[in-house]
Amino acid sequence: MKLDILVIMAHPDDAELSCSGTIISSVKMGMKVGIIDLTKGELGTRGNEKIRIKEANNSAKLMQVQFRKNLNFKDSLFKISNKNKLKIVQKIRQYKPDIVITNATNDRHPDHDKASKLVYESCFISGLRKYKTKLNKVHQKCWRPEIILFSIQDKYIEPDFIVDISKHFEQKMKAILCFKSQFYDSKSKEPESYISSKHFIKFIESRSIEFGHSIGVDYGEGFKSSKKIRIKNLFNLLGR
Repeated sequence: MKLDILVIMAHPDDAELSCSGTIISSVKMGMKVGIIDLTKGELGTRGNEKIRIKEANNSAKLMQVQFRKNLNFKDSLFKISNKNKLKIVQKIRQYKPDIVITNATNDRHPDHDKASKLVYESCFISGLRKYKTKLNKVHQKCWRPEIILFSIQDKYIEPDFIVDISKHFEQKMKAILCFKSQFYDSKSKEPESYISSKHFIKFIESRSIEFGHSIGVDYGEGFKSSKKIRIKNLFNLLGR
């Protein structure tokens, strides 16, 4: 399957929190989008890996992506290793995405930094002809995405560009709240965590409003880019 966009994130719910509006918008435009979570988020304070996988699948259905897979890396313990690069390269070569979206390059959770570096290096290696990989015993052809986008998560990072997600913000919040185990619930007996506070969801809403306000729309999602953005003409600057 050839994808337009492959989203590779450290944890289930990273994609929802940082770029689900963009994912939903892209799918509705007819683009093929897939998601790969590196870990199951099994060391998170609330819930467990079975619950997280179920929630991730529910969210994937809501966003109508082509698929959602998990590479079963160890939550908070995975390394930027040759073994892990190989697994990601196999997926990049399998799905041949033009765009890869991954975690923030600098963030509160160390896994986000690691994932962004791991994915960036894997995208480069995937384009090397002499780096050999097989999938189902068949040699894979090299493939390098045209561009890598880094999401903006907990820490504020000045974006290179912002996507207008105003029409899809409500669905973005529904995708996030598929992860019921993770966010605020007055009836929950789970221990409180950083993201389960009353204010965390408000923070996500406020960040979306902030990015949207900066481009003159209601809601937005910001990204850093691995390279300069190419436009065909100045009409592109007007959203045409």
